[in-house]
Amino acid sequence: MTRFGHAMEKIDERIPGIDLPLMSVSQTRGVIRRSELTDTPQRAESLDAYKVCRRNDIVFNKMSIRAGAMGVAAEDGLVTYHYEVMRPRPGIDPHFISYLMKSSWFTEELIKRERGIGAGNQANVRTTEVPFSVLKTIDAFIPSFGEQRAIAEYLDRETARIDTLIEEQQRLIEMLRERRRAVVEEAVSIVATSGARLKHIIRSVRQGWSPQCYSWPADGVETWAVLKTGAANGGRFRPTENKELPEDEIPRPDIVVTQGDLIVSRANTRELVGSAAVVEGDFPRLMLCDKLYAFSLDESRADSRFVAAVLGSRRWRDLIELEATGASHSMLNISQSDIVNLPMSLPSVDKQRQLAAHLDETTKKIDTLIVETMHFIELAYERRSALITAAVTGQVDVYETHDG
Repeated sequence: MTRFGHAMEKIDERIPGIDLPLMSVSQTRGVIRRSELTDTPQRAESLDAYKVCRRNDIVFNKMSIRAGAMGVAAEDGLVTYHYEVMRPRPGIDPHFISYLMKSSWFTEELIKRERGIGAGNQANVRTTEVPFSVLKTIDAFIPSFGEQRAIAEYLDRETARIDTLIEEQQRLIEMLRERRRAVVEEAVSIVATSGARLKHIIRSVRQGWSPQCYSWPADGVETWAVLKTGAANGGRFRPTENKELPEDEIPRPDIVVTQGDLIVSRANTRELVGSAAVVEGDFPRLMLCDKLYAFSLDESRADSRFVAAVLGSRRWRDLIELEATGASHSMLNISQSDIVNLPMSLPSVDKQRQLAAHLDETTKKIDTLIVETMHFIELAYERRSALITAAVTGQVDVYETHDG
């Protein structure tokens, strides 16, 4: 066993005025130029205080190392103080070390050594800082340099195959989502963005509250809970997007959602503000939060499922985003007045129900395919992680051919 600190050394090189590209660490792409991830300029006016990383150095994010935010630098560059830079000592292959650090075995060793709030808790993976001083105490089995290279090359090949498969499945998901959008757009194309306002088909409006709740969800049937903002995301009602109400809080039955309610997000990101969905099922103890509206529609004039589809279509999304206000892109607001005054010239209620039924049938098939594909991707990531762990811990003979 080799102490990690004997295999790697911490580098804290700073050279004011040096002309090198600014680098970032991606969980999926490793150490790459920041310009490949975003065109937003760096926050600091000067890069003089930034750390220098050299080609073949390992760079990792102290705040998200357990999420796999690390990699080997392919070129010299500059990184912020959020990152640690390590250099392999003689006889150590950086690519092997990078894979070792991504293994579940290494993660378990980190968890044992973490200190601070939420240490060892996967839910707090982004809040526990893991500096080099923690890593250097880990005892790891590091084989000969030739074996390190063989393991790294084997994992390069095998993970590349898995990554290609994952990318193909991700493209399939995007195609399915595009197909879903097209189905919705076609169904609502007969509705004009003019004429009667939405308020003419609304019977009542309710808005919730946001008390201090537990972080975990409840069933909303036997136990009281408050919906979260994301309960209407994606045009589907998500009852599990809630937080349990503490026992010392008095519940408010007047803001419980009821089946058929049109739920609309009052505050969210630009892409999600105004998201609409229809409550399906009976949840007698599930309450609205203050960032959600619940509209009860006139059933003789409107089908809430169809109205939700209209609000989620591109033309109405443009109207909603135009009306949304807020200083931050991460949280915009749309007022009740702006929503109820949206123009929506609907066809007959019978036609709406017919189109809504068609949408339900078609989109549910697409959604099922999306869920199945996402599950396949999840399994592929698990296979990738298991393969890395098996290879760096000597459970795989990397000298065998793939066909063998």
